[in-house]
Amino acid sequence: MQVSSLNEVKIYSLSCGKSLPEWLSDRKKRALQKKDVDVRRRIELIQDFEMPTVCTTIKVSKDGQYILATGTYKPRVRCYDTYQLSLKFERCLDSEVVTFETLSDDYSKIVFLHNDRYIEFHSQSGFYYKTRIPKFGRDFSYHYPSCDLYFVGASSEVYRLNLEQGRFLNPLQTDAAENNVCDVNSAHGLFAAGTIEGRVECWDPRTRGRVGLLDCALSSVTADSEINSLPTISALKFNGALTMAVGTSTGQGKIFTSLEPEHDINDVCLSPNSGMLLTANETPKMGIYYIPVLGPAPRWCSFLDNLTEELEENPESTVYDDYKFVTKKDLENLGLTHLIGSPFLRAYMHGFFMDIRLYHKVKLMVNPFAFEEYRKDKIRQKIEETRAQRVQLKKLPKVNKELALKLMEEEEEKQKSTWKKKVKSLPNILTDDRFKVMFENPDFQVDEESEEFRLLNPLVSKISEKRKKKLRLLEQQELHEKEDEEEPEGKPSDAESSESSDDEKDWVAEVRKQRRLLQQEEKVKRQERLREDRQTVLKPQFYEIKAGEEFRSFRDSATKQKLMNKTLEDRLKLEAKNGTLSVSDTTVGSKQLTFTLKKSEQQKRHQEAAKLHRQERKALRRPAGPLKCRPRRGRPPH
Repeated sequence: MQVSSLNEVKIYSLSCGKSLPEWLSDRKKRALQKKDVDVRRRIELIQDFEMPTVCTTIKVSKDGQYILATGTYKPRVRCYDTYQLSLKFERCLDSEVVTFETLSDDYSKIVFLHNDRYIEFHSQSGFYYKTRIPKFGRDFSYHYPSCDLYFVGASSEVYRLNLEQGRFLNPLQTDAAENNVCDVNSAHGLFAAGTIEGRVECWDPRTRGRVGLLDCALSSVTADSEINSLPTISALKFNGALTMAVGTSTGQGKIFTSLEPEHDINDVCLSPNSGMLLTANETPKMGIYYIPVLGPAPRWCSFLDNLTEELEENPESTVYDDYKFVTKKDLENLGLTHLIGSPFLRAYMHGFFMDIRLYHKVKLMVNPFAFEEYRKDKIRQKIEETRAQRVQLKKLPKVNKELALKLMEEEEEKQKSTWKKKVKSLPNILTDDRFKVMFENPDFQVDEESEEFRLLNPLVSKISEKRKKKLRLLEQQELHEKEDEEEPEGKPSDAESSESSDDEKDWVAEVRKQRRLLQQEEKVKRQERLREDRQTVLKPQFYEIKAGEEFRSFRDSATKQKLMNKTLEDRLKLEAKNGTLSVSDTTVGSKQLTFTLKKSEQQKRHQEAAKLHRQERKALRRPAGPLKCRPRRGRPPH
């Protein structure tokens, strides 16, 4: 039994291990179990739980007693009885099965959808009837109240076959080009179909009309998601009356846990009211997984609960003898970052697994003297272990000597205070095994040159000078007195007396000095950033304006964006303040909102030009009156 864990979810693989051929005799099987440890440790829940070549689909009956699986070659269906933990029957078919469904609680009524458009009905005794649908099918569901079978596939229509009347009914016309999956809610009978465009259409079988449309592809794609194609609906399942799970072809969704078998998975089935998962793989052997977080073990294998509890009480660390786990930083040190994504590295958790032989070979090429250094460290550790048996001298550690000296001084002060009054003794960090690595591993060395350390500890340089003097004295004494068994403790009297009087004056000077140094470092950084900015060449950026909009300034776009982020109440108040919204009470006691559309700058200019033109025409227009005709000279008027 193999145990894996992802996101703190343990998965127990019950189908791993060697499988014995069927033609072996019982005597040879027992002999193999005695010799081979892997054969002896394997768990075989169901006998002969496999297919000749490939398993395509797998399901569990509604009563949980029977497991039915289809596979090739030749196309066949096998039924396993969980009460007997063995194969119950096997039937061969004419073509491969796309999917199937049990209409009864047991195996007595089964419907198969084949890849050649045939629908095959089986009873308890065997084959019963066969018919055909117009297009290739991909999935189907059974509506119990009306005895209708709904088939979806490479067509925009959903075909309906009534089992009570024995004939096809008028199909449902969807807006999709093709449909992939479908399901019927057992609580209220709602029928849902997942389309190739990434939508879910819901239909009411009573009225044969569409009652809802859910665009899952648009909502699943965000700014952070990286996809190469349009998400299509690949899985659909109801859970209760109000909950529905939808799976997409691009894999959007929060990952609870994952399985990574050696072969591809064709179908997955969850045993009802349990945490057992069955998989149909591209291999003869079918997968059995137990996930205790999802639920208890089924009734026919309840011993798995006790077995997993014992394994959790005695956990064993997983060790790969032939592989080495490396992080991305290790790959950079070895110069192997170009192998990321290749078969030489297998991604796992926060790093990668690589072949141990390749790791040793590259390690030797990068650092040819690594073995000599390793050998010297081992010899040094052996010598230190032998010295530990002798009388130990009080020495400072190799890492964080100043911190260790500070802790020693505090310990001495505590010991002096205990003579005067009773003080509760606290554990010392130097003698505590939990902090042992802090004084041995160089990675835990305190960086006193960092900006955070200098700002938080303005007096550390002065105090560190005192300790450095003491460290030099101790090192000199260690060199001269290697054979002595006691270490000189305490400070020289002249150093203690000369430095105690100037502490207050030195505090101000040290703070000012640290500030000046920080300002100088910040000035150098600013100059470097200025130099980089001058060297960079800025490229012009172009922005596209939507049709019907007019660009005025970037300030207006920022204002518009802030307005869109406000709530509806705030926007209504702002519109009422600007005069584009008026609120009035009606006679029936409700509220009436009247919106006035804003005029764009172009419309305002047209209106002002038209108004000016009308005024000019009015000024040039003459008052209307009777026309007077003057007679010509020499001729009498008519």
